[in-house]
Amino acid sequence: MSEQLKTGTTTIGIVNADGVVLATEHRATMGNIIAHKEVQKVFRIDNNIGLTTAGLVGDAQILARYMKAEVELYNLKRQTPMPVKSAATMLSNILRRGGGAQGYFYVGLIVGGWDRNGGQVYSIDAAGGCIGDHYTSIGSGSLFAYGVLEDHYKKDLSLDDAINLGIRALNAAMKRDSASGDGMEIVTITKDGYVVVSQEEILKRASRMGITVPKP
Repeated sequence: MSEQLKTGTTTIGIVNADGVVLATEHRATMGNIIAHKEVQKVFRIDNNIGLTTAGLVGDAQILARYMKAEVELYNLKRQTPMPVKSAATMLSNILRRGGGAQGYFYVGLIVGGWDRNGGQVYSIDAAGGCIGDHYTSIGSGSLFAYGVLEDHYKKDLSLDDAINLGIRALNAAMKRDSASGDGMEIVTITKDGYVVVSQEEILKRASRMGITVPKP
């Protein structure tokens, strides 16, 4: 039942000098109830592309499966990875056609990745709008995350600093948004591929910045 209901969240995408960082927390809510504490909100679509999800859990999960299948078909036909912008455009077209639990997909998505044009992130809304930017945040905690991103983002940000910025921005959202919490998940996507930052590394970095990361 909870997978059919609206959920709050915080998702973040950050372009940096080496690629992109995608960051999310783990909480799913059902009104005032914390429905789940270990929800996956960032998905590996390919070795060069990731997807973060906010909104209805069921809609988000099926879109992640659609996108992964389409990217795999592209790879098989062309023997080359799909460009990040092409993946974002394809997903926006899927949303524009409608579907989902309510006749449309009640989601907010971030597509991020690396290709020959470097790191890129695109925010995609439920109507299929697709906008590229240097950084973006979607979800109920995005207003708080944006405050940190606006203050600290630089175009020449290193991968290391972008990971730290993702932790800071998630922390700000988790402190003020009741629908965001229960730990962090961070991935990097560079020319070396899709890498999940270990929980040990996240906790170590957070500790150095004086941040306590709550666990589910």
